[in-house]
Amino acid sequence: MLAAKKQYVEWYENDSLHQTRWLSESGHKPPTRIVLVDDTTTADEAYRLACAGTSMLWRGDFHNGRQLLQALNRRIDRAEARAKLRQEKKAANKSNIKPDNQALPNLFHQQRQMTAQRSRLLSRLLLELDADYSSQLRRAPEVSTACVAAFGSLNEPCLLSFRDLQGALGAAGWREKGVPITGLELSIYPHYGVFAPTRHEYVQLLLDAPLPEACDVAYDIGTGTGLLAIVLAKRGVQQIIATDVNPRALACASDNLTQQQLTNVQLQQADLFPKNAPPADLIVCNPPWLPTKPSSPLEYAVYDYNSLMLRGFLQGVKAHLSEQGEVWLILSDLAEHLQLRTRDELLGWFADNDLAVKYRLDTKPKHGRSQDHTDPLYAARSAEITSLWCLQPA
Repeated sequence: MLAAKKQYVEWYENDSLHQTRWLSESGHKPPTRIVLVDDTTTADEAYRLACAGTSMLWRGDFHNGRQLLQALNRRIDRAEARAKLRQEKKAANKSNIKPDNQALPNLFHQQRQMTAQRSRLLSRLLLELDADYSSQLRRAPEVSTACVAAFGSLNEPCLLSFRDLQGALGAAGWREKGVPITGLELSIYPHYGVFAPTRHEYVQLLLDAPLPEACDVAYDIGTGTGLLAIVLAKRGVQQIIATDVNPRALACASDNLTQQQLTNVQLQQADLFPKNAPPADLIVCNPPWLPTKPSSPLEYAVYDYNSLMLRGFLQGVKAHLSEQGEVWLILSDLAEHLQLRTRDELLGWFADNDLAVKYRLDTKPKHGRSQDHTDPLYAARSAEITSLWCLQPA
């Protein structure tokens, strides 16, 4: 699972030069400046070091290190609140337009920049692990199982961010307890690096949509955890071919299919459509919903730069359909409310690829951010609609 190219970092400790393997699933570059910090380091000192671009190798108690990370997070919250207040005052002084009416695309990109900056700052608190992913810190928990699942086996010590370790531990928790799926009476078990279907309001759309009159073969494009393939299997489709370009996703989908004792789903690593497969009576796809560039490998399930996957799917899907085949495209309109894509663009892509809309089913999101009035993007999130577009050749 680890990247083929190994990277190493160096630092001085006890007058000796140390060199250790660098791990970063978040895509952060190896740190160039590292200082040692411990239980005597205050949160204010750590925040100043992080803001100055200095990484900190934690040598104190494990739980105190976790508390320091939380304290850094609070300081970032306060800094962001101050920055937001300054921006609002500046905007109010420049025009009569209320600060909360600023252009949504700019606000969205500002939020993404702030999120990326938060990630960089928090990732500057580092942890050293032995070759078996064990830690020498006081009160350190057992983390090797979660790390092997997330990063793969490792035969040498490594340095990684405390935050990446927390991500691995969190993913291990999801993998153990699962994500309950409303309407199916089952749980999906995500793996590290595979998008967890915590938002699954679209499942009911898949249950409500009428299957094509003849539906012997179906494709699930970009299967992820395998959830859509499982829905199709539960609805009685006899042969399902599920594809994904990410090996982590295929391993995750395989585990979930085994958990459900489903044997009629074939997994295939492919960029979009399967090879050497019979024409499909139904092709289902739930692509990333926002057409902007991912900032880390973990964001590819959310962000689709310039709508490349969506447009590639629409350009190629007709060639893989049977004579009476249908396409079910699961797509949120959040990009439209954020002014990142228009409805006319989407409909134009349908028309350009000789696809006609047979019908559309809609649902409103129920996740917490759509109800959070303090979210700067609340206006867009609260207006969001998730749709199942049923398309067929024009």
